[in-house]
Amino acid sequence: MFGFDIFAIAFVLLVILTLFAGVKTVPQGYDWTIERFGKYTRSLEPGLNLIIPYFDRVGRKVNMMEQVIDIPQQEVISKDNATVTVDGVTFFQVFDAAKASYEVANLNQAIVTLTMTNIRSVMGAMDLDQVLSHRDEINERLLRVVDAAVSPWGVKVNRIEIKDIVPPHDLVEAMGRQMKAERVKRADILQAEGQRQSEILRAEGAKQAQILQAEGRREAAFRDAEARERAAEAEAKATQMVSDAIASGDMAALNYFIADKYIKAFGQLAEAPNQKVVMLPIEATAMLGSLGGIGEIARATFGDSAAPAATAAARRPAPTVPNTAPPRT
Repeated sequence: MFGFDIFAIAFVLLVILTLFAGVKTVPQGYDWTIERFGKYTRSLEPGLNLIIPYFDRVGRKVNMMEQVIDIPQQEVISKDNATVTVDGVTFFQVFDAAKASYEVANLNQAIVTLTMTNIRSVMGAMDLDQVLSHRDEINERLLRVVDAAVSPWGVKVNRIEIKDIVPPHDLVEAMGRQMKAERVKRADILQAEGQRQSEILRAEGAKQAQILQAEGRREAAFRDAEARERAAEAEAKATQMVSDAIASGDMAALNYFIADKYIKAFGQLAEAPNQKVVMLPIEATAMLGSLGGIGEIARATFGDSAAPAATAAARRPAPTVPNTAPPRT
């Protein structure tokens, strides 16, 4: 009985161990490959799975989530023989656990090597300016080439990003001087453009001012001509009236007309800016006689009440005017 008890206990333990060996729990995000006598048979998905104990065993535990690999730095020679240091990252995801396990020996190392090789190929076919300014194009070309290359391994490359592109120190200094010269050039161009616009605006303003001044002079000339025309019409009308008066035998109107012109002429002579002292022999009695004619015209026109002032002025004794003319020989 003692030996039978030992056998029973051993048998129960063996059954328990067999059950544990045949039941596999796969965590989320992983696929396990099952090998029977060393040969791949199937893959276990996340959850509870059963296998044949002692015949089947777990081969590889493959991560099915998206993974990232750092691409180490390497020197790349561009098309124009400029050397730059480049590194990057690669994002990939396994979609076939069997291919990722048995089609390639070291998946991560294979992806890194393949990405570095294609970085040299893609960037080596571009000029330095294109390398520095067309990162999106480089990433797109790398993704297209590397994804096609790793597809037989059951892997999908989602993104490849270039992190840093470091040119040599002397090349960075040369690029800095070039950028500074370019900015100075653009500043000079903008300044010249501003001066040109300013000159254009000033010329336009001067042009408009001259146009307005010309229009003002034309309007003033038109107004002056109109005033002279009206003055000439008034003068002609006055002359016609004097002519009619003379024709009718009225000499007083003629005397008034002459006296008026006489007085205006001496007034203009006295008001001239280049005349300070005027000494001329004047026959004052002729002027006073003209004033007498004015009085007669006023009496004839307005009656006896309007004429006394003019008559009194005509009857005043003539002032004595010194004769400055040289004596005749």
